[in-house]
Amino acid sequence: MPSLMVDLDQPRKKAIAIMRASLPDELWRRNEAFVEHLRKLIAEHPVARHSAIQVLNDGGLSAQAMRTIHLEYRHAIVQIFTDALLAAQLQSRQLEPRLRPGAKLAPRFLLTLNDLDEFGFRPGLDADGYYRGNPTYAHYPLFERVLDDYGISLLERQTYAPSSNARSVREFLEHSYGNYLDVTVLLAAAEEEVILFSPPLRQATKAVGVDVGDGYYYVHGVSQDETAEAADDDHENDLWLILTQALTPDQYPRVQALCMRYCDLWSNFWTHQLTMAHATSHSEASTWAKAV
Repeated sequence: MPSLMVDLDQPRKKAIAIMRASLPDELWRRNEAFVEHLRKLIAEHPVARHSAIQVLNDGGLSAQAMRTIHLEYRHAIVQIFTDALLAAQLQSRQLEPRLRPGAKLAPRFLLTLNDLDEFGFRPGLDADGYYRGNPTYAHYPLFERVLDDYGISLLERQTYAPSSNARSVREFLEHSYGNYLDVTVLLAAAEEEVILFSPPLRQATKAVGVDVGDGYYYVHGVSQDETAEAADDDHENDLWLILTQALTPDQYPRVQALCMRYCDLWSNFWTHQLTMAHATSHSEASTWAKAV
């Protein structure tokens, strides 16, 4: 009887190989070409070169403007990101019976690697030879501690009324939870948004005197950033590969339109943040002028 022991090294590489083997080569290559086209469209979308990126990198926004931006960003994506990941894990069941039994497990495996980071696990074994991790190091609680550093009270968080732009971004992702293709492509686009805007948000946060040497802004940013402990690039690539397995050519136009609409909403979100930040700056300048 063959041994049930298998090689547990390189888990991401093995999951990708299993997903690829679940499709005919021709379909995988066709889906892969579509995904590359979609990624190019995102790279060329206005959100990828939004003026907010430079404004944040320059540290030109006040602490009050940054408080508002963080409350808006919290509502738009931070609070619901793991909800969307878990929805994708559940809806991977839609791969069956179109693909062979068990086809949903490899994408769930990759999504779990994303979950583990989000929930506060770290690679390696603890002193007892068990998984390493701590839920207080989960990304959402870490973001809440950034709000603590900004002096935003619990009551302010609970009573904050998000803008229509923040609500639109959130609701668009939430409405995708029932469809595996939809939630997967939006998660991939959301990861791209995180990669684009987390480093500028970190710079702008540092500029107003908030410590970014640990916590949320230590685990969010481009993976190649040596000052960060992030895996956003890996997770984004995993999601595009998960989409590659799930796609069928008849869904290309709808999936592309959905993704571009989500990018439009994010672009509108950041345009609104700049508008509000400039209004805050004018108000603060006016108050200061009256005071002197």
